[in-house]
Amino acid sequence: MSAPAAPPPLSRAHSITGHLRAAGLFLVLMVLVAGFGYPLVVTGIADVLDPGAAHGSLIYGSNGTLVGSTLVAQNLSAPWLFWERPSPTDYNMTLGAPSPPGPSDPGLRALLNETIRYIQKYGLATVNVTVPFAWAAPSASSIDPDLAPQAVLVQVPRVAEARNLSIAVVTALVNNHIVNPWLPYVGVPYVDVLSLDLALIDQYGPR
Repeated sequence: MSAPAAPPPLSRAHSITGHLRAAGLFLVLMVLVAGFGYPLVVTGIADVLDPGAAHGSLIYGSNGTLVGSTLVAQNLSAPWLFWERPSPTDYNMTLGAPSPPGPSDPGLRALLNETIRYIQKYGLATVNVTVPFAWAAPSASSIDPDLAPQAVLVQVPRVAEARNLSIAVVTALVNNHIVNPWLPYVGVPYVDVLSLDLALIDQYGPR
C-alpha cells in the first residue's frame, strides 16, 4: 500500500502573513469608517437639521460672548438671578453623578443636612412656601440645567425684590420661558434656567 500523498503547500491567500495583512486592512478600514466617516456624516446631517444642537447647544450673550450651554447647569448664586438645583459635584461635568444614598446609608443624613442648608442659604426657610423637591434635591446627572416651572416660580419673590421689579413682571417672564412637551402627556414642562437668566439680564440689566 502506497503512502498518502503530501498535502499541497499553503497558497499565499491562506498563509499567516495573508491573514494578518487582511486583518490589518480591515482594522484600518473600520477606524476610517467608524472613527471618521460615520461622525462626519452624522455631524453633517445634524448641521442641516439642527445646527445649534450639533455644536453643543451653546448659548451666547447679547454681546456675542459664550456663556454656557442649554445642556449643562451652572453655579448661580446671585440673589437677582434664578438658581439651578444643587449639585453634589459643584456642576463639574468631569466628575459624574454619585450614586444616591439608600435608606440605611449614613450619607443620606449628610445629604439631607446639605439640602436644609441650601434652602436656608437661599432664604426660603423664612417664607411660608413649600419648596419643590426638584429645586432642593440634586438631579440624576448633577448638572441638569432644567427645572420644573414650580421650582422656578417659587424663586420669583426673591428675584423681584433683589431687582426692584414687580412680582407680576417677573412671573410673566418665567411663564414665557416654560417649554411644554410636543405632545400632551409625553414629557413634562420645564424651564431652562440659564436661558431665563440671560433674558432677565437682557431686559433689566446685569443687576
